[in-house]
Amino acid sequence: MPRRKMRRNDAWPVLRHYDQDHLDKIALPLGGIGTGTLSLGGRGDLRDWEVVNRPAKGFSPRHSFFALWARPAGGQAVTRCLQGPIPYFLYEGTSGAVASNHGLPPFRQASFDAAYPLGQVHLSDPLVPLEVRLEAFNPLIPGDPAASSIPVAVLRYVLTNRTGKTVHAAVCGNVENFIGRDGSTNATKDNRNQWQTGPAAAGILMRSHGLAPTAETWGTMALATTATRGLTFRTAWADVSWGDTLLDYWDDFSADGKLQDRERGNVQAPMASLSVALTIPPRASREVTFLIAWHYPNRMTWTPKKPADGQGCGCSGSACADPNCVGNHYATQYADAWDVVQRSARDLKQLEADTVSFVRAVGESSLPEVVKEAALFNLSTLRSQTTFRIADGHVLGWEGCGDKQGCCHGSCTHVWNYEQATAFLFADLARSMRDIEFGYCVNEAGKMSFRADLPLKHAKDWETAAADGQMGCLVKLYREWKLSADKAFLEQHWPAAKRAMSFAWVENGWDGDRDGVMEGCQHNTMDVEYYGPNPQMQGWYLAALAACEQMALAVGDGDFAQTCRRLFAQGRQFMDEKLFNGDYYEHEIRPIADAARIAPGLRHSSMGARNLAEPDLQLGAGCLIDQLVGQFAAHCAGLGYLHAPAKVVRTLQSIRQYNSLQNFWGHFNHMRSFVLQEEQAVLMCTYPKGRRPQRPFPYYNEVMTGFEYVLAVGMLFEGLEDEAVAVIQAIRDRYDGRKRSPFDEAECGHHYARALASWGAVVAIPGFDYSAVEHAMTFAARPGCWFWSNGSAWGTCTITHRRARWQVQLRVFRGALSLQTFTLRGLEGWSWPTPRSVTAGRPLQLQRRG
Repeated sequence: MPRRKMRRNDAWPVLRHYDQDHLDKIALPLGGIGTGTLSLGGRGDLRDWEVVNRPAKGFSPRHSFFALWARPAGGQAVTRCLQGPIPYFLYEGTSGAVASNHGLPPFRQASFDAAYPLGQVHLSDPLVPLEVRLEAFNPLIPGDPAASSIPVAVLRYVLTNRTGKTVHAAVCGNVENFIGRDGSTNATKDNRNQWQTGPAAAGILMRSHGLAPTAETWGTMALATTATRGLTFRTAWADVSWGDTLLDYWDDFSADGKLQDRERGNVQAPMASLSVALTIPPRASREVTFLIAWHYPNRMTWTPKKPADGQGCGCSGSACADPNCVGNHYATQYADAWDVVQRSARDLKQLEADTVSFVRAVGESSLPEVVKEAALFNLSTLRSQTTFRIADGHVLGWEGCGDKQGCCHGSCTHVWNYEQATAFLFADLARSMRDIEFGYCVNEAGKMSFRADLPLKHAKDWETAAADGQMGCLVKLYREWKLSADKAFLEQHWPAAKRAMSFAWVENGWDGDRDGVMEGCQHNTMDVEYYGPNPQMQGWYLAALAACEQMALAVGDGDFAQTCRRLFAQGRQFMDEKLFNGDYYEHEIRPIADAARIAPGLRHSSMGARNLAEPDLQLGAGCLIDQLVGQFAAHCAGLGYLHAPAKVVRTLQSIRQYNSLQNFWGHFNHMRSFVLQEEQAVLMCTYPKGRRPQRPFPYYNEVMTGFEYVLAVGMLFEGLEDEAVAVIQAIRDRYDGRKRSPFDEAECGHHYARALASWGAVVAIPGFDYSAVEHAMTFAARPGCWFWSNGSAWGTCTITHRRARWQVQLRVFRGALSLQTFTLRGLEGWSWPTPRSVTAGRPLQLQRRG
């Protein structure tokens, strides 16, 4: 059957089109930052309902779907589930098909368009008189965390009549009241649904009357519409045996598109159904908008503490608050799910316009298409259960998500160091993460726990410091201060930052002899300890020294700045002269035979080498994919070069040369496989010079996208654009909707935080740098339209060069930009006697001959 091309919403940007052969794995998360999500499947289904404080891959509430009834004038009515065809691999199970809602007739043709967070599903069928476009999104607006943290999925169904007859239609949403169930446990009890109306929306509020209000799975949900006419509903389906509850609903809706309510009976998890009737004239379109909202306030800690014997829970009086409950910030902003619905519906037009404005600004920029895709689509991780905000507003994150629980707790510093999106898009959220690292995780000796236990009073309980994690946090603290010029923020955290930097110099520490070189026991993101100088840890160390020098100068600590400057110079010289082998930087293994010569808190109890005299699990002579990760972070933060530029370029070229595989048919991998067979990727590590340790660090044979992005962004900073784009293209080709979801780059779990390194490409290609401290903005002298953001403001910068004249138009779409100097790198800049404010609607126009 020929597949008809269906009409898009032209107002919504599209970065990637997925045909019917590339839909099966698509799951676009719909939800706010720190709220959890439900996902829009590629064929229009709603899957992975991860709204109840934990991951829930594969969880779809019973009978939760949308349906269409349509009857052309003088014709027969048809009823369809608003989903595309079920993929063949879901046909067979122990009792037949295993797909959710498998017995409902779907549409025959489907396709998907996306530019995150905007998703469009197109449905058509020769036996249905209407074509349907589902437009789904959740607001995502840089610089506005509140608007980007709403627990709601917006679903707009656009019905297009391509016939010459009027069509009467209805769209019906159905959601089970599953409060008490989270995909892992089931404690539903006496759940009830109630019809509600309000100034902005009408619908059904779902509650539980039997679940304790302190339970992790207790909360409220809502199914609502902004429509004001043609509404019918059910607060329950019929309480009948076998599958006849679905039969009763289908017969009722199929009769005329309207619903008649039923008694709940003894059903503990009743269905909520909401139908909206529409009339679509010939060759016209009509739309109806639904909202699904949720409100689950009782998030629990990832490190539960048991009360001492005989001490109970520690609560006093009759009210008992679980000491392991850390809460959800979004739940403090709304009374319940109905409050979410009303406020979201009231502001929906502006929320959508601002979201589309952001996506369009990125989408219409001169960045390569695949770079835009990687940067935007990976922002979905900030909305997944990987990321959350506890009740007091602090942002925390797992490394990633397992199918049913988070993976690797604690906002792990050596993973989240790679992430670049939050700082440039949501400055307040980034600063809250630094608040945890320096306000809660650093002890008096300067050791930073690289995993933060919760509640935050236990943040220092983790036993080990990570060399890369601790050094990287210092770079991020500098970045956040530089982008904001928040002197109070810097002064608040400087004492802990100074201790954290000085911790590198403790006796038997990372750099115990204070020569600018990390030689000690270095726990790191490979989940082992390295012994001896190596490029990965040394690069982080140099970046931290450079950052601390600048911060020390800002707070008037000249002596400390001088110390950092001296150690930086020594360490840089050593790395360039002693570790560079002509192609790349190597690890010089220096065993520490005596455990007493390792400072407390540096060696993990179970993850590294057991024999210190001959340590295994080392990097050694390997060509490591992210050996220049410190340089990556330094460039993103505007700290300049840590190493000789020529050696940086040669190293990047060597990594691409030695570690890239055009296919994996002949590749042996003893660990996890994120790449298979015909796919292209860059390996974590190879040994082109020989001398491979018998047992290298565990992951050397693997591929992980976050590390590939570090390589690609590094190459972009050095002008190796074709090579970099090829690396990113190979990643995104693997996440093509057929084999993997485009919105779920995995490592140790789904939605892995390290993949947010992809945002670094948005910074690197236009050569963007901004210092709020100096009121200075810099771009490369490169014609094009470039998206920029500093965490609190964002916009575009259009650069043209014609007839020996440079012209710049700097636009702010949201926020305000303080500017005293503007520079195109390598050219004479523009400056003003005092800082000027650039705001929305008032672009800055500059020009100069050259």
